[in-house]
Amino acid sequence: DYERSAENKMVVIQEKIGDGLKTGALSPDQSQMFLTTLKGIRTDYTGLRDKAVSRDEWDRILGRLDALDEEINRALARPARIEEPRNADRIVALQRRIDEGRTSGRLSRTEGRDFQSRLDSIRREYLRMTEEGRPTAHEDRADISRRLDSLETDLNRLR
Repeated sequence: DYERSAENKMVVIQEKIGDGLKTGALSPDQSQMFLTTLKGIRTDYTGLRDKAVSRDEWDRILGRLDALDEEINRALARPARIEEPRNADRIVALQRRIDEGRTSGRLSRTEGRDFQSRLDSIRREYLRMTEEGRPTAHEDRADISRRLDSLETDLNRLR
């Protein structure tokens, strides 16, 4: 049941992102960030599938899917705007590195979960700051950039 529910949610989210991009309700940056987040969740889901895992682990996956769905719904409800791509691009690049580290085994489960949690927090803050097409203050962009620098530095230490 958990597997089926997670699969259904992933399909719905993927379609919602695609539709948002097609209609222009989501910018290419937003779509890419959402797809990258979905890919990370899908990677974790694949690790749980066909195994005996606790209900808590399934609840975490389903909770992450629900949170992503809510973020997408909020983004769809506000107008897309062209935004400064640097931080968005860095978020996407760091997500790829975390995903690669998890699948290659360079990151332990705990490290992967910790890095993912930090990146998810930065992403949520970034999306909150850029919602409704409002310009972001230099201090806010600098804070996101500093947090991304810190995460990137920590990831580089594990190479």
